[in-house]
Amino acid sequence: MTTTMKQPIAVTKLCNSKGIISALAIDQRGALKRMLSQYKKEVPDAAIEQFKTIVSEELTPYASAILLDPEYGLPAAKQRAQQTGLLMAYEKTGYDATTLGRLPDSLNYWSVKKLKEAGADACKFLLYYDLDESDAINDQKKAYIERIGSECLAEGLPFFLELVSYDATISDNTSKEYATVKPHKVNQMMKVFAEPRYNVAVLKVEVPVNMKFVEGFGNEVVYTQKEAAAFFKEQSQMAACPFIFLSGGVGAELFQETLRFAKAAGSTFNGVLCGRATWADGVKVFATEGEAAARQWMQTDGRKNIETLNEVLMETASSCQATTE
Repeated sequence: MTTTMKQPIAVTKLCNSKGIISALAIDQRGALKRMLSQYKKEVPDAAIEQFKTIVSEELTPYASAILLDPEYGLPAAKQRAQQTGLLMAYEKTGYDATTLGRLPDSLNYWSVKKLKEAGADACKFLLYYDLDESDAINDQKKAYIERIGSECLAEGLPFFLELVSYDATISDNTSKEYATVKPHKVNQMMKVFAEPRYNVAVLKVEVPVNMKFVEGFGNEVVYTQKEAAAFFKEQSQMAACPFIFLSGGVGAELFQETLRFAKAAGSTFNGVLCGRATWADGVKVFATEGEAAARQWMQTDGRKNIETLNEVLMETASSCQATTE
């Protein structure tokens, strides 16, 4: 792995004492509303804000940072633990499914300057990217990320770029069909956006395989364990800056096993930004039993999820300082 990093903005405020990013993600907006709507007929904005605040208050004492959005997350940001860093999302939620390319779009009334003024220690932007889509689409995305990278550099905020792969010709990215192309999509797009021109401080990425199709982890096999391990090793070689894993909506236990597998394969990932694997089961409790029950769940099951994940990270993740020095 290359150890020279152009981005000069330190990410120490987002790391724990070992230089590992053990961050909690709850910047979901549309997805969280859909989760709540499974149990409630109406989901007012206040309910979304309240749930985010409960998560922040109860779980940030055990996280190095929390990722929130400025639309519903500002009250939660104010209630985070004092030592916990703050990442703020800059993108609009979701994407326009009626147009080609899943083109990126930032929040209308926000800028990196405003995120910084709201207390952000870093800016996060989500980009959907199909490596094999047309240059007409991907060149637009590259230019957009260049602009955000320059904006972050000017404001002195680290730029966390979240990359989510897809294939424009495959509708289900959880399918066996997509699993066969995922390693290529994930690893090669990392190589693209790790280039210094984008000023990315940290890449937030998927693991390069669908673990449910890895030998020994699921019923169907797309990759042997040896093949899967090679893809994890290749991923580390693609990153010229620190990179962390997103949980991608999988359960806590599978995510933890994935991190152990990554370490054994030689991955040099620098931590996680973990969302639903930590707090998702608390959504039903909040929606059906109320705030007090949700807080109790966070203090028990939620805390157990994040502390167990932290233990796994200390065994598996590499320090950001070692990556950038």
